[in-house]
Amino acid sequence: MKKSAFFLASLCISTGLLSSCGDGNKAAETSTTTATTETTAPADSAGSMAGMDHSGMRHDASASGMMAVMNTMMKNMEAFKPAGNTDHDFAHMMMAHHQGAVDMSALELKEGKDATLRAMAQKISDDQQKEIKDLEAIATRLDGAPTNYKPQDPADPFTSKMKSSMDGMMKMGQPTGNVDQDYALMMVPHHQSAIDMAKAELAHGRDTKLKEMAQGMIDAQQKEIQQFKDWQAKNGGKMSSSAAVYECPMGCEGSRSNKPGKCPTCEMTLEKKA
Repeated sequence: MKKSAFFLASLCISTGLLSSCGDGNKAAETSTTTATTETTAPADSAGSMAGMDHSGMRHDASASGMMAVMNTMMKNMEAFKPAGNTDHDFAHMMMAHHQGAVDMSALELKEGKDATLRAMAQKISDDQQKEIKDLEAIATRLDGAPTNYKPQDPADPFTSKMKSSMDGMMKMGQPTGNVDQDYALMMVPHHQSAIDMAKAELAHGRDTKLKEMAQGMIDAQQKEIQQFKDWQAKNGGKMSSSAAVYECPMGCEGSRSNKPGKCPTCEMTLEKKA
């Protein structure tokens, strides 16, 4: 099976999150009801999903922290060409989405200081690495499965739901440069997009095992979102309130950072504001 990455993340997301880092903590170790499908895949079914817009994506080499991780994840996401089978494509997309959470968690475990978030990061990493293996087995089984949706048609119900599952990612706050703060900030919309993807699988998927996994993802990640929000309510702003703030002299959106550097939009040197 060709290991793939998630095709929906190339939607116009103007903020970033994720990076793959090693971790000294424990690494997580990393039935089959066949899907009932309808038609045979046409030769031209593979290709980018309808509505994809690469122009809003930032892959600047100067990005650091969670933003650098997200840039890596988003580049990988662009590589996947949907086959047109809901179960097959969902499994591949969710593998890449989970890997993003694993990489974000690895960065939190390596550089984060907060004990509560580090414990959450370890659990998320363990759980999602296991699910990646399970998803890979299902995706392999479904390689070559007949098509049952149109990834290039924006009016297709599954295509539309998968696209909208990423829209919330555009609304996240700006990264602060503080690993703990950014991990909590970014995992909420990241988890929510996974929940929305899983709901699309429940509505349009055919594979029993995969739909069971999708429901489990919804249940687990809804709980974790609440845990992140509870942490933010107690710690929001406290860990970075005394840090210096650097901003683009031209006022470009998304340039705010707690580290010196260059603006990802106009490449001017960021100026210290506090």
